[in-house]
Amino acid sequence: MNKIISATDAVRTFSELLNSVKYQGDHFTIVRGGKPAASIVPVESVPPKRTLGELRMLIKSLPSLGEDAARFAHDIEEALHKQPSMPEKSSWE
Repeated sequence: MNKIISATDAVRTFSELLNSVKYQGDHFTIVRGGKPAASIVPVESVPPKRTLGELRMLIKSLPSLGEDAARFAHDIEEALHKQPSMPEKSSWE
């Protein structure tokens, strides 16, 4: 979605604007004197957002670590068991 922002606001919030472009994939049109002056768009596509629920599958897809694999796997399993359980459905929806 293209968002319109004044040149003054773009200068004041430039760091946040760049983060929004880079991490959220937002597109901005910068307006100066009431007319479009520039556009800021992501150079690359934004990677898909990951959820905590995908962590276990992601960890299983990692390559083997060799001799340290057993100790590392134990640490990961221990960390997974200490994670708080996620609610099935948010009460805010």
